Amino acid sequence: MSACLVFGDLLDFTEDPGGSSAAPAVRHTPDGALWIVDGHIRARGARAAITALAYEAHATVVEHDHRGCLVLPGLIDCHLHYPQIGVMASWGGQLLDWLEGYTFPAEAAFADVEVANQTAEFVMQRLLAQGTTTASVFATVHAHSVDAFMAAAERAGARMLCGKVMMDRNAPAALCDSVASGERDIPALIARWHGRGRLRYTLTPRFAPTSSPGQLALAGALLQSAPGLHLQSHLSENAAEIAWVQQLFPQAADYYAVYEQHGLTGPQAIYGHCLHLNPRERAAMAQAGTAIAFCPTSNLFLGSGVFDVCRRMDEGLKVGLATDVGGGSSLSLLQTQAAAYQHSQLAGAPLPPLRGWYLATLGGARALGLDQMIGNFAPGKEADLVVLDGATIPELAWRLARAERLEERLFAFTMLGDARCVVATYLLGRLAHRQR
Repeated sequence: MSACLVFGDLLDFTEDPGGSSAAPAVRHTPDGALWIVDGHIRARGARAAITALAYEAHATVVEHDHRGCLVLPGLIDCHLHYPQIGVMASWGGQLLDWLEGYTFPAEAAFADVEVANQTAEFVMQRLLAQGTTTASVFATVHAHSVDAFMAAAERAGARMLCGKVMMDRNAPAALCDSVASGERDIPALIARWHGRGRLRYTLTPRFAPTSSPGQLALAGALLQSAPGLHLQSHLSENAAEIAWVQQLFPQAADYYAVYEQHGLTGPQAIYGHCLHLNPRERAAMAQAGTAIAFCPTSNLFLGSGVFDVCRRMDEGLKVGLATDVGGGSSLSLLQTQAAAYQHSQLAGAPLPPLRGWYLATLGGARALGLDQMIGNFAPGKEADLVVLDGATIPELAWRLARAERLEERLFAFTMLGDARCVVATYLLGRLAHRQR
């Protein structure tokens, strides 16, 4: 049995905190300790008390001293295209232009197994450097692109979801699969990776326009084929996309109805963007428990629109934060939070600092249906955590020296922070990344 203690300024959430640090959902322990046994949280609380408990129970305890730093649960990215890392920060275009000009050529390169292996390892290490310990990841149409990312995640020891893109029409021939190939490849991938260690498989039809009704029906059937499977796709990102869906599925009442008709909704499903949902779609998603991956940097970069995050949450929709790289402009969930705040300002309902950090931790875990395992420091949960030090960025350090309240400090990290202030990332209580 292995035991360790992590010392620092602890912060986590038990519920959506709204806008107040006085909310019972906010757990802030300025001089705190996490007691971790065999990779899981045993207890959290004041440093002296928790340290005494740990040494009473164990002859040997490894100590990780991050006093003066902010210690949070590992950050959770709810929507990420790992093959697109090489086209991040490419100029021009909105969604459909972006697919043709950048996404499809980048993903075609993954026919080469070595390209997939090298990219997966790079992205995995960069996620840890950003403090991201869990992500819902799109691979490409090539089955080996899933193998590459899952193997990289397994080596790191991270809790990750990944799936092979399903796409059998309205795409380059080299990137199209078929119902038959999906019936062959996807059950094999599920058998190989789903439930292996900390890994889970997620069914991944790219979006309705690139899947035939037959392929969407296959995705729905596969979703029921094994316990604990997930589903990810895109919904209502762009006006031209919505019009295209209406042409391709004229019998459907709206875009979300296409997915409803094929059994692709419910607590195990999450959809990226969801910018232009109508009232029926929002109500149906809230009732079904279908989640939204909020992709603020991508929404701004591609000019797709403004997501009214606070109002959607207040309507009962599950929302998690997402980078959407490569349409998004950063793997950092701190910078993504900054863009989320800018979105909310444009929407007229500013995102409170505490709620932003909830989205990046427990909110993301709930959106992905993983909150029984990760998302806060509740006893028994997996001990993934990130350590933030504001002293590593001069402007941030200057602002923090003048911040009196917790909300002020958190907002300073949101607006001025990035990977430079991530000094350590832990997976199951094991140091997985340390800033040099």
